[in-house]
Amino acid sequence: MDTREKEIAKNPSDEICDLIKETVRDFAVLHLKPHTRTWDEQQHFPKELFKAMGDLGLMGMVIPESLGGAGLGYREYVTAIIELAKVDPSIALSMAAHNSLCTNHIYMFGNDEQKQKYLPGLASGTLVGAWGLTEPNTGSDAGNMRTVAVRDGNDWVINGSKNFITNGKSADVLVVITRSGEPGDKHGATAFVIDSNTPGFSAGRKEDKLGMRASETVELLFQDCRIPDSQRLGEIGDGFIQSLKILDGGRISIAALGVGTAWGAYEAALAYSKERKQFGKAICDFQAIAFKLADMYTDAQASSLLTFHAAALKDAGEKVTLASSVAKYHSSETAVRIANEAVQIFGGYGFVKDYPAEKFYRDSKLCTIGEGTSEIQKMVISKEILRN
Repeated sequence: MDTREKEIAKNPSDEICDLIKETVRDFAVLHLKPHTRTWDEQQHFPKELFKAMGDLGLMGMVIPESLGGAGLGYREYVTAIIELAKVDPSIALSMAAHNSLCTNHIYMFGNDEQKQKYLPGLASGTLVGAWGLTEPNTGSDAGNMRTVAVRDGNDWVINGSKNFITNGKSADVLVVITRSGEPGDKHGATAFVIDSNTPGFSAGRKEDKLGMRASETVELLFQDCRIPDSQRLGEIGDGFIQSLKILDGGRISIAALGVGTAWGAYEAALAYSKERKQFGKAICDFQAIAFKLADMYTDAQASSLLTFHAAALKDAGEKVTLASSVAKYHSSETAVRIANEAVQIFGGYGFVKDYPAEKFYRDSKLCTIGEGTSEIQKMVISKEILRN
């Protein structure tokens, strides 16, 4: 055992996180940074990139090695998302949706046959996953979804639509939550795993978005889509309850996305402030800029600590509803605030696409909306702290 291996043996999680941080940072600089502007302008989803990410173990990070995954925990997973988001938040978003939503739903609630069928391909990146809950008329009000699954013998027939679905057009495998009972009934929804080539299913138009443009956001359409009961995930009526558990972990992903976006904007602003000269000195030497940087750094550090705290609770098997909502709320709002300050530090150059500040500014806003708006997070937080 060499010195490095001995260090890892003494404190494996910290050392593995350091190795992941270094590896993903190098990968992002080499494979993401040269293409970020083109992908953004063209709204290009680089599906081939996800196979390369799978080769690094990034597409099934929390899936056991026996099912083709990396067998790591949420601390390591959060570390990877942060490093990707520092360079291109949209790629980190697609990676997070694949991991914590689609892949993790199958892992948590699928049977052995479903896990063996889908998880090795998803973990390797040869399959891309998507997860469908949101609908045109039911965003946060998911209990009143209109996508309906009706039992027909040993099959289910699905009709309806989903929207704002990350990875939806390029996905090979989709987990979809449908209504199988009465509207508003917590036990009236059922989850299914669906292959993208299933007759009756199609991906609709891709949204032309403000930010996160390299990450696909599309609608899913179901017209008499017939699937066998063997595609059902878990028990009939458990779909909504499953979704809440998945979103607890998913919010840690978005918290990490916010942290990475915040650090990316901060680091870009810091570097620029040292290079930009005004009145004979670097602008970072002016207190107005230095104090902005101090606030940005402090806020990013606070969000990082909250997010890694939630990840540690998740790894320990503890309830994470409160911690994940706190982390998601704080880090997403922080990302917007820091990205805004980065544009201000860049000045006129912060408003043009030749510099990174404007993209972080556009990308950051999604963090306050996806997987539960900031308002929903405050609702969850208040309910949790008033529960006892």
